[in-house]
Amino acid sequence: MPHVSLRSSSRLLVLALCAGVFVPVLIASKNFVKPEAKPAFNYPAHDLHRDEKVSIGADPYDNADKAKIFSINFAQYGYLPVFFVVTNDGDQPVSIANMEIVLITANRSKLTPLHTDDLYRRLTNPQAQTRPSPIPLPGKVKGVVSKKQMDEIEAAQFAARAVEPHTTQSGFLFFDVGGINTPLRGANVDVTGISDGKGNELMFFEIPMDKYLDAPVNP
Repeated sequence: MPHVSLRSSSRLLVLALCAGVFVPVLIASKNFVKPEAKPAFNYPAHDLHRDEKVSIGADPYDNADKAKIFSINFAQYGYLPVFFVVTNDGDQPVSIANMEIVLITANRSKLTPLHTDDLYRRLTNPQAQTRPSPIPLPGKVKGVVSKKQMDEIEAAQFAARAVEPHTTQSGFLFFDVGGINTPLRGANVDVTGISDGKGNELMFFEIPMDKYLDAPVNP
């Protein structure tokens, strides 16, 4: 009987060791993967300029099911991730180096995408205010942001400066919607500062978020 008990104990020890090694590997292997972008006009909330052959789409990640692609719970910090997509169906490149993006809520609040430092500030201090201040505040961000979080934010953010002919650029914008109960209903994403290959600025884009909210849910 003693050797049977020893064998059972050994088996339990092996299982425990395997669990202790395998579970962290599973957790560590969950790295951020940016969604594959469709042409911008395929998103419910988009604005298509047929004559200029440029379209822009905005796809909010405003629910837990969509947001699970992130390891960071952005909603917990008052952030709204929006997947931003620009498609150029023309034969010349389009410059977005001077592009300006504003989320205008129903109550006329104007929210601009957060810079990386603003994202880090709230992650290290949940009480920190990330909306732009008219007075620059000196000093470095306190606290620690993990290397994995930094890599995830860097990989997720929209960073393109141009859109080559017949291509699509995409990435996430992050808006501080803390304290706003319904930031999307009645809101628009306005985009200006996009230029064609000759330097001529395109007409501004206006993307109604109601189109996203009212779109049929895919089964």
